[in-house]
Amino acid sequence: MSHVSHAPVTTTDAEQALPVPTAYGEVEGWFSAYDQLLFDWFLSRQNGDATALRGDLLELGVFMGKSAIFVGRYLRDDEEFTVCDLFDSPAVDELNVAENRLSYPTLTRRGFETNYLAFHEALPNVIQAPTSVVGAEVRAASCRFIHIDASHLYEHVVTDIESSRRVAAPGAVVVFDDYRSAHCPGVAAAVWSAVVSGGLNPICVSDMKMYATWGDPEAHQKDLLAWLEGRTDLGHGVDVIGGRSVVQISDAGARPPAVPQPLRPAPAPAPVPAAPAPAPAAARRPGAGWRRLAKDLLPPVVTRAIVSRRRRRRG
Repeated sequence: MSHVSHAPVTTTDAEQALPVPTAYGEVEGWFSAYDQLLFDWFLSRQNGDATALRGDLLELGVFMGKSAIFVGRYLRDDEEFTVCDLFDSPAVDELNVAENRLSYPTLTRRGFETNYLAFHEALPNVIQAPTSVVGAEVRAASCRFIHIDASHLYEHVVTDIESSRRVAAPGAVVVFDDYRSAHCPGVAAAVWSAVVSGGLNPICVSDMKMYATWGDPEAHQKDLLAWLEGRTDLGHGVDVIGGRSVVQISDAGARPPAVPQPLRPAPAPAPVPAAPAPAPAAARRPGAGWRRLAKDLLPPVVTRAIVSRRRRRRG
C-alpha cells in the first residue's frame, strides 16, 4: 500500500481551528540565524545573474515548516518546490516509529500547511510518504537546492543521500542537518562516509549543517570566502580534509536576514464593548418631589386631608 499523498488532506473542524502564526518566530522548529544567512546567500547566488542556476527546490523532512517557509521565498515562477515528510502517517519500521514518537510527537500535515500558508499564497508540492520515495517521485537532475533534515537513522540517511545524488542538477547545493550532532550519530556516519568515499564534496560547515555539492566545490568556496571577508558577524576559517578544503563558519553575533512576514497582518483584537449608558431618569411631574417630602414629614392625618382635597378638586 502506497503512503504517497500529494493532495491537501481533509480536516475536521478541530484541525481547521489550528492557530495561524502572526510572525515567523512563532513557527516551531530549529533554524539558527546564521544558517538563515547561509541559506539566503546560497539561494540568492543561484537566483542572481552571476550563476543563474535553474532548477527546482527540495526539502526532505519539514517538521512544522520553519525552513520550508524560508526556502519557498526563493522559488521562481518556472520552478517547483517539493517537500517530503511522513507527517502523521505510519512509519515504515519500528525504529522509525520510535524515532517519530520521541522527536516529533506533535507533527501533523495540517500543522505544516497552516504555517506555510500564513506566509505563502500556495502550498509546495507535498509528498506525504517516507523520503525513500523521492528518487522515484522527483525528476532526475532537476533540483538546484536540496535540504535534508528527515530521519536520523543511518540507513534512512544513506537512502536520502543517494536520492539527493540522483535528483541534484549540475552545480546543486545539498544541505545536511545534524551532520555532527551528538544525539544522532547515524547522520554523521552516513554523511561523512559519503564525503570520504561516496563523491560528496563539502563546501562549508556551520555548527548544525553541512553545505555540500556532488560537483566541484571550488567556485562555491571562492565566492563564499569573498562574501565572508566582508562580514564581522560570521567567523570563518579553512580546514583541509583528505586533500579537500572545507570552509568552517562560526556565529559571531549574526542576525538573520529579513525574515518572512505573514501575508496578512495579525487580526486586531476584538473591541471591548462600551458600558451601556445609564437609562435617563424618568420625567417627573412638577411638584412630585414636594409631595414625596410632605408624605414623609407630615402627620398621616394631615397628609390624608391634603390628598382628599386634591381629589375633590380634580373631580
